[in-house]
Amino acid sequence: MNRRLLFTSCLLTVISCAGSAVEAARGNIVMFVVDDQGRDAGCYGNKAIKTPNLDRLAADGTVFQHAYCTTASCSASRSVILTGLHNHSNGQYGHQHSYHNFHTRLSVRSLPVLLSEAGYRTASIGKYHIQPETVYHFDTYLKGNQGGARNAVTMAQKCRAWLGEKSARPFFLYFCTSDPHRSGRQASHPLSRPDFFGNGRKYNGVNEQIFKPGDISVPPYLPDTPECRRELAQYYQSVARLDQGLGLLVKTLKELKLYDNTLILYLSDNGIAFPGAKTNLYEPGMRLPLVVRAPGQKKRGGSTNAMVSWTDLAPTILDFAGATPKKYKFHGRSFLGTLDEENPKGWDEVYASHTFHEITMYYPMRVLRERRFKYTLNIASGLAYPHASDLWASAAWQGVWQRKERYYGKRTVDAYLHRAKHELYDLERDPHEVINLANNPDHAETLKRMQGKLKKWQQQSGDPWKYKYVYE
Repeated sequence: MNRRLLFTSCLLTVISCAGSAVEAARGNIVMFVVDDQGRDAGCYGNKAIKTPNLDRLAADGTVFQHAYCTTASCSASRSVILTGLHNHSNGQYGHQHSYHNFHTRLSVRSLPVLLSEAGYRTASIGKYHIQPETVYHFDTYLKGNQGGARNAVTMAQKCRAWLGEKSARPFFLYFCTSDPHRSGRQASHPLSRPDFFGNGRKYNGVNEQIFKPGDISVPPYLPDTPECRRELAQYYQSVARLDQGLGLLVKTLKELKLYDNTLILYLSDNGIAFPGAKTNLYEPGMRLPLVVRAPGQKKRGGSTNAMVSWTDLAPTILDFAGATPKKYKFHGRSFLGTLDEENPKGWDEVYASHTFHEITMYYPMRVLRERRFKYTLNIASGLAYPHASDLWASAAWQGVWQRKERYYGKRTVDAYLHRAKHELYDLERDPHEVINLANNPDHAETLKRMQGKLKKWQQQSGDPWKYKYVYE
């Protein structure tokens, strides 16, 4: 009897140890999500900004040249990031906070919940901005760091103890900064406040980088005006600040000997907080930075032209974790296989769906973006395009508006505010989306083809606005 008990005990120990070894062998995951950053980084060719830590991560991973959010609004985009479903399907049509009060449907299964069920320990730090918590539940919420989500350095310090916990379970860390989002306090005094991007405050551990407006690289979709340059300098400072937090987080992973076995994804929720980018599905609003460093990569420091969207993030992470659920469909798919390929086959289009930003900003847009052509359906085209409160207050916009200038960047002010129902652009010849070809008979077949594909996608992805085809 004693021998049987001893044998059983030893067998259970072996099984337990084997299970622990399997758990330990599974990779860790860090998703580093910043707030309102465009493709403004050294690894994306911007020589004026300072992002040395992101650039080093890129040198050890893969830079995605064609990565897209599906909706250029904070809460809605974060719901897509964490569910792999378009917001018209998951129900998070717009902002979560205050009187906006949009919710994700209770039937949705989110990334942190699925990973927890698969044996991962999960933690969130920084900006959350989605609801309900039961749908987006994390095991741990790390709070109390100096400077809040504006200080990515103290956020990284706050994560160290949790990362270093002795556990056989792999981890998923959802690290979300509030930089470089505009400060909401500027609305009443748009042209006078110096701290539009969280600057001018004390952030422990941060070495603030100050940029001169004359040294800024003004992108073509923005007006090259003194006030726009001043705001871009403030924005650059905020990006440089969060980059230091990324550097400390990576350093911590290396010191804890976790880096080699950790998948790291760096991305932004949507484009920069300027009219023409954020809340828009023009390229500056939806074409974003995505840098991925995976343990098993064969090539380091390369880039890929795979066209991916934020619906692909959750399926990719679940694929890496070996936790893809059965009988649950996502709108995206895993892009792990593209990391070592510059031009992988079958990654040549993305779809986008935007409905709200603030509750007062109803303007549903549905987009099909191919390699050359881009088609946008503006379902509420009879309405003037709505402004987000912070974008309306921006000095870059107010300067143009108050001087009654005709152009805002490459586009006329009138064209920005009053949009055709159908927009079709040849991005090879017109990368700034200025010349609408929707009524050009030479492109009638292209328009018809893309409209058919978009309508089919709306139907397949559960878009309620598919009924507009029936009664309007």
